[in-house]
Amino acid sequence: MTKEESLQRVINTGIVAVVRAKNAEQAIRITEACRAGGIDIIEITMTVPGALAAIQELANAYRQGEIVLGAGTVLDSETARVCLLAGAEFIVSPSFNPEVIRLANRYRKLVMPGAQTITEMVTVMESGADVVKLFPGNAYGPAYVKAVKGPLPQVQIIPTGGVSLDNVGEWIKNGCLAVGVGGELTAGAKTGNYDLITSTARQFVEAISSARKQV
Repeated sequence: MTKEESLQRVINTGIVAVVRAKNAEQAIRITEACRAGGIDIIEITMTVPGALAAIQELANAYRQGEIVLGAGTVLDSETARVCLLAGAEFIVSPSFNPEVIRLANRYRKLVMPGAQTITEMVTVMESGADVVKLFPGNAYGPAYVKAVKGPLPQVQIIPTGGVSLDNVGEWIKNGCLAVGVGGELTAGAKTGNYDLITSTARQFVEAISSARKQV
């Protein structure tokens, strides 16, 4: 899958499920619960013990593109490469590392580096990234995106951190390409309630669809 294809899938779904878990098995169960709820863009963070094993298993299980699988919390190009070899189709980082962007572009894979200020966002775009991850989103809020897109209407922003069912519509209406959601989506895993993850996923998908119709 090329980066253009991955990006279009992200746009279509409007939400990236950020999967943090206590082990690979739990990460896989969270992924399946999210998919059942209509979220097919999955980011397995490198903070998950056995994250690479989870990525490999999911990549093998969904060979036909049923999900778009990515790796998150990627801090260096070495980690990015092994994630791509394991089957990840996109790379997400909380920070800016030009080597990570360069490597992803070498293999024509989507890369989403973290940035906060306008200067950082311009640097990210000039370095070849198509999407900026606004992190932590809860430090800024939806209005910040609208303000940034005044001087930078071309910037493609996906906020992570602080996105909830209560405010996801505002993030979309203020110009976000999509949103990244972790604990607000996957909280059910803590008690083994994966049906809750599925129902929450459906609510997020519906809320995003509704907000887009109002833009």
